[in-house]
Amino acid sequence: MTIQPIHAAEAGESVAGDPALRALVVAGIAAAAAEAVDRDGRFPAEAIAAAKAQRLMGLLVPQALGGEGRSLAEVAEVAYRLGRACASTAMIFAMHQTKVACIVDHGTGSPWHAALLRRLCDEQLLLASSTTEGQGGGNVRSSAAAIEPDGECVTLDRAASVISYGAEADGVVTTARRAPDAQPSDQVLAVLLREDYSLERVSGWETLGMRGTCSAGFRLRARFRPEQVLPERYPAIHAETMTPVSHILWSSAWAGIAAGAVERAQAFTRQAARGAGGQMPPGAVHYGRAVSSLKTLRALVADALSRHAATAADPRSRAGLDFQTAVTMLKVEVSELAVTTVGSALRACGLAGYRQDGPFSIGRSLRDILSAPIMIHNDRITQNLATTALLATVPAGLAD
Repeated sequence: MTIQPIHAAEAGESVAGDPALRALVVAGIAAAAAEAVDRDGRFPAEAIAAAKAQRLMGLLVPQALGGEGRSLAEVAEVAYRLGRACASTAMIFAMHQTKVACIVDHGTGSPWHAALLRRLCDEQLLLASSTTEGQGGGNVRSSAAAIEPDGECVTLDRAASVISYGAEADGVVTTARRAPDAQPSDQVLAVLLREDYSLERVSGWETLGMRGTCSAGFRLRARFRPEQVLPERYPAIHAETMTPVSHILWSSAWAGIAAGAVERAQAFTRQAARGAGGQMPPGAVHYGRAVSSLKTLRALVADALSRHAATAADPRSRAGLDFQTAVTMLKVEVSELAVTTVGSALRACGLAGYRQDGPFSIGRSLRDILSAPIMIHNDRITQNLATTALLATVPAGLAD
């Protein structure tokens, strides 16, 4: 399966209008480089440069601040299309947009953050995320490093076990304890630009898949202005924006990876049937399962987007147990079903899918999608959800 770019637009020429059409331009460039990105474990520089050229970095930023004010559904569509081409590109795009959403939802009343969003749109800045730290791993609701006063500025010294594409980003959005005497869960979110921090690499990123995200570990040392901290405490940001947006956009990217694998399985099945005089190959049953699973994946994402849109008038309602349960389990369900979908596509293609070479290879898709259940481990998520659910009342009826 080969995703072709729109011939009327090269990487440096923006296609006006629908972000989905612009995503096709980027997807064509990402697909052409995806094998090299995976093989060399390198940042997908061509694809991200194309995304910047197509002005995709500020899609969620309001028009009044220089962005396009696009909906989360439109951004999810871009993540899906990129996922079909290059998993690392799609995940980088999804993580960046999650950080932008946090600033838009919780920082536009701050002059510093409003100015940052204008600059982001003007320069098409790429923001990385630093929410995992030390031995805490994926527990994003706990921070060890604290913001400390330093004259008119504040400092932060953080052992970040993972900062995806940190060395390539134009800025980092990081969690931290509010103050040296604050509890680990008393967190804030700070926006740092390149001139504010230094990164010392402390670990590499030699992984099975998602190799192009370059999610190495760093020691982050920063000195910045206090106003760069978002005015709202992180618990609210996490519940209202970070969790729903990240889970929806990650799920869209994973569904896109699955769609790419299903498309290869379809091409193989068609070719095999033609070669056998119309008789379906033995793996056709697995292709049928892959198609069905992909439909379910897309439906799960669509339902989450509908739930998110329904709370637009009252974003604080997203902190409620029903919404949080649904959007939390979206990540779990989509990540696991996407693995199943790609596995079915592999079995549909048989040896042709198992091979690393050839047009029907599913190997890269499988290695990439295996990261989904362990990117903030599903067991951690379901355990935390079970603890929270103990405080809720079990519904007595369907209408409750």
